[in-house]
Amino acid sequence: MKEYNATIEFHWSPMLVESNCDNPVRQDARNRTVRIESIEKHAKQWTDADILVFDSYTWWMVDQTITFLWGSFGSLDAIYKNVTMWLRPFEMAIQTWSNWIEININRDKTKLFFMSMSSDHYRGEEWGAEYGQNCYGETNPILKKEKNWGKLIDREMMEIVESAIDKLGTRGVKVQYLNITYLSAYRKEAHPTIYRTFQVPPSKEQLQNPAGYSDCIHWCLPGVPDVWNQILYAYIMNT
Repeated sequence: MKEYNATIEFHWSPMLVESNCDNPVRQDARNRTVRIESIEKHAKQWTDADILVFDSYTWWMVDQTITFLWGSFGSLDAIYKNVTMWLRPFEMAIQTWSNWIEININRDKTKLFFMSMSSDHYRGEEWGAEYGQNCYGETNPILKKEKNWGKLIDREMMEIVESAIDKLGTRGVKVQYLNITYLSAYRKEAHPTIYRTFQVPPSKEQLQNPAGYSDCIHWCLPGVPDVWNQILYAYIMNT
């Protein structure tokens, strides 16, 4: 953006700490291995930023075990440990992030933000549809007044982040928590469903059941993420 003398960068680090998922094209996503105390690989690129926006939730939520690694990937003397729950590993990663933020960020220069969890719409019963129905074919938002969390929303994970942010605040580091969960939860009609890029084209059997391969977690562009950006912009201009 030359007219504003501004640079916008996107850094792919879905676990925040170093992991075997760091390559955006080639990942071993079924066997997620993290160096739970190592964040410098990514963080060294953050130090001079004027604004940093963080987000890390869904990649921790796996049915398989998460593997902790002490040492380097490929090292013969590395130590591995399998963990069956994601909450404790996530909490440890957030602690690693928090420690780095407290020590390395210029508090007079860098504005810090952390997004809350993005909603999905895989369970139609959450908005009164038949069991097994998802976002495919939906053309209207959820109209009920009650808060809709979504299948993948884990409140405990968000509480872990909020707690870390509160503790940073007591140490003089301000991180603004951007809660986009509730507003996104109502937008069941805003997903790409079958209209997305496929690494492997749907089979003939899948094509006969489009709801079965619909993407109900990512968002159409333009769309809901633009509202997130407007919220972020409002906070930037008022902080």
